[in-house]
Amino acid sequence: MSKNRICELLNIRYPIIQAPMNWVSGPALVAAVSGAGGLGTLGPNAGSSDITHDVELTGERIRERIQTIRKLTKFPFAVNIVVGFGEDTKYSEKVVQVIIEERVPVAVVSVGSPRVYTERLKNAGIKVLHAVSTAEHAGKAQEAGVDAVVCEGYEAGGHKGLTELTTFALTPMVADAVDIPVITGGGIADARGVIAAIALGADGVYMGSRFMATRQAESHESVKEAIVKSRDACTVSIPKGKMLARDLKNSFTEEYLKLYESGAPLETIIDFLDRNSAYHAQHLGKAGESEICCGQGAGLINDIPDAGDLLAAIVKDISAGFAELEKRLKVFL
Repeated sequence: MSKNRICELLNIRYPIIQAPMNWVSGPALVAAVSGAGGLGTLGPNAGSSDITHDVELTGERIRERIQTIRKLTKFPFAVNIVVGFGEDTKYSEKVVQVIIEERVPVAVVSVGSPRVYTERLKNAGIKVLHAVSTAEHAGKAQEAGVDAVVCEGYEAGGHKGLTELTTFALTPMVADAVDIPVITGGGIADARGVIAAIALGADGVYMGSRFMATRQAESHESVKEAIVKSRDACTVSIPKGKMLARDLKNSFTEEYLKLYESGAPLETIIDFLDRNSAYHAQHLGKAGESEICCGQGAGLINDIPDAGDLLAAIVKDISAGFAELEKRLKVFL
């Protein structure tokens, strides 16, 4: 194994982490990515056929999927912990309990303070990767004792911080701010993105949307087809309280932004989100009128391959990419 801090930390072959995607990254996708040498990450609801607000059932569903992953692969994998705020932490508490009991090797922690679960997870022997959106947050995560930080640029899909720092700007800022390994994500969909991320100071990359359009993803076929057909400025960021979400443009994003910009009551906005959530797109296939969390890299996606083959192709293309980069840089040498 090459001397790469992320590979050594996580005991993986390639420093490519498949980002957790709610309703999308279930056991089959996780096992395929981990089996190909990366690190697959289980999403909070991936593999479910319905929405539940039962805390115990939420935990047991996670446990069942963890056990399924272990039947599919012998390689390391991660589980996402969405910390949440207020009452929502009852779900993350249960997930933490389950992954400690199941001795999961890695946790990807997001949407919350690194001080909430880091010590508890590390005491259980679990490696902690914490998602951040600024260099300041990365420094606080390092102080809290996390093993590595995941910085997500403004291009990234799904939920993220309110800043507009792009991957190109954020990655070197975070790399300069901390001594621990840095994983970066946002707009990375091929070997060129991986090379760029490493050049900017990252030790590894975080890829979500590219893996959404793979055979093993839990995404409905209509969602995968919508991503493949997308081009150019095909996503938009929408404000959601304390966070932003980047979604594939469709009638959902158009109607949501109209409601938000018109000053609609919070109850109206919440009701609209509930009736058109990612569950309705990813599981029920309502890709045109429901939310599809997706990054700007969607415009680079042209097919729906096997996830393991995709990772292998990216790794293979990196060699050719470096050769081309060397030719282009000769003018400076």
